[in-house]
Amino acid sequence: MRAMVLCAGYGTRLGDLTREIPKPMLSLGERPLLAYLLANLRARDFTEIAINLHFLPEVIPGYFGDGAGMNVALTYVREEKLLGTAGGIKNMETFLGGSDPFLVQYGDVLTDQDFSAMLRFHRERLALATLLVHHRARSNSVVTMDAEGRIIGFLERPAEEQRRGVESNWVNSGICLCRPEVFNHIPAGTVCDLPRDIFPKLIATGRIFGFPLSGYRCAIDSPQRLEEARAAIAEGRCRIEAK
Repeated sequence: MRAMVLCAGYGTRLGDLTREIPKPMLSLGERPLLAYLLANLRARDFTEIAINLHFLPEVIPGYFGDGAGMNVALTYVREEKLLGTAGGIKNMETFLGGSDPFLVQYGDVLTDQDFSAMLRFHRERLALATLLVHHRARSNSVVTMDAEGRIIGFLERPAEEQRRGVESNWVNSGICLCRPEVFNHIPAGTVCDLPRDIFPKLIATGRIFGFPLSGYRCAIDSPQRLEEARAAIAEGRCRIEAK
């Protein structure tokens, strides 16, 4: 199966830590973050993986090459200008399209999630998109679901007045499964974001769902979160072997 890991951003929230290295290449011990992402995808049978590049685009291919050392096949695409999360996958429509669902993962999200149950859920509901979701109060996103897991509300970076009256602690985890049909909802040739521009629009289709996180997950968006991820690997709380 095919997946895409979004690695084009600057990682500015980590300050000096990402001044001279792409965020997915930050060390979590003996290996960079991206090695753990690829190892988990490989373990879940996602072996054909696209990676988008922009900031210091030579670093990731220089380390991983064609992916043979990780037992995956890597395809790289360089974005001359940042296209956003949705624009990035639209740019890889030829690679990701076809008949099978594909997975999209943010390049700063460490997880050992087993995607097999999520994939079954996605197929059974004929979903356009199934978002991995988890509980967290006061996050950047707010996801509201019905009893069947269908997403009926999605707020990205909501203002206080938008949060008012919304009773949900479900949030977007930065990983989703998509049916290739989702490309019909993403405009071509423009900067476009999945949570800001696409997910709210898909609610009207009745075919966007949430699937609860059951594994470890850490979004590495601060120096403190980087240390948490390093500790999770060292202590075995995140169960990935990235050899």
